[in-house]
Amino acid sequence: MIYFTKAAKMLTLSVAASAVMGLSTQTQAAASATQVVEKAKSDYAKTKYPILMVHGWLGWQRIGTNTIGLDYWYQILPDMARNGSTVFAAQLSPANTTAHRGEQLIQQVEDVLAITGKPKLNLIGHSHGGPTVLYVAQTKPHLIASITGVAGTYHGSKVADDIQNNRLTRTAFNILGDYIIGPLIALGQLKPELEINFDASMKSLTQTGSKSFNATVAQAAVKDGVLAATENCNKNLKPKDSKGIYYYSWTGVAQATNVLDIDTILMQLGPLSYNNKDNDGMVSRCSAYMGKVINDNYKLNHTDLANMMFGLTGLFSPDPVAMYRQHANRLKLQGL
Repeated sequence: MIYFTKAAKMLTLSVAASAVMGLSTQTQAAASATQVVEKAKSDYAKTKYPILMVHGWLGWQRIGTNTIGLDYWYQILPDMARNGSTVFAAQLSPANTTAHRGEQLIQQVEDVLAITGKPKLNLIGHSHGGPTVLYVAQTKPHLIASITGVAGTYHGSKVADDIQNNRLTRTAFNILGDYIIGPLIALGQLKPELEINFDASMKSLTQTGSKSFNATVAQAAVKDGVLAATENCNKNLKPKDSKGIYYYSWTGVAQATNVLDIDTILMQLGPLSYNNKDNDGMVSRCSAYMGKVINDNYKLNHTDLANMMFGLTGLFSPDPVAMYRQHANRLKLQGL
């Protein structure tokens, strides 16, 4: 498995040549998209346009090095590449506003397009990555073929509202996020310069903040019927907007899925906030709806949906790696 870090458009030709020859190219940048290259064994996931994967809140691209590291999208990108995908992983601020992360992503979208020579790409975002890819689709629609939200916080998370509405928890989480967790995630990627604004990120993730985003930045998506104006459980959304961009989404309804998984305790926040289990431990099922809803009841929790934490899922849960491979095939068959 070979990783290529993409930083500047001026390096397009040399990086592309290196990819052809199977060489690794590393460049320094504040934030950059990274391509995963594997020897293709099939063209099952070979889409017309490249795919850029976008991590969520308190997420990362890779912590560690190429030799020893933890990928956010554990085993997913290599599998997609082996099945023909031209696939990249974005690197965004672990905690910041949707707009801030969206502007970072736009730069990386442009870099990927310069490198691949393609006019558009497909964006797939998990958690806060969902509204982030929506931001790009609304502000730079000519660059986007499709966007997909996986457990996307399109109508926010009541977990964030509950934390923000309590002075003690808000202060504690801000200290933890701004001075410990956020900086550690940035440092773990050797990118300590990534901007952290934990309180602002939480505001973006609240139901109130999401409602404001949908009424302003995503107003066209609401008008086109690919996104509901407010959270509801009506899956009758349009799969394509007026600019020709395709929209997809899926989510889960599990919390505790594996006794060895360290996220089990954290995933109890969802049931506590919502007073029910119609959520993935962080985001309600209906909050994740956008465009064509592929499935809304996977037996996977919020982090399982990105195959995080070394792919620890339930014994009878669907395989997240296969889900992304199948989605790439779905995009391929759609001509995307």
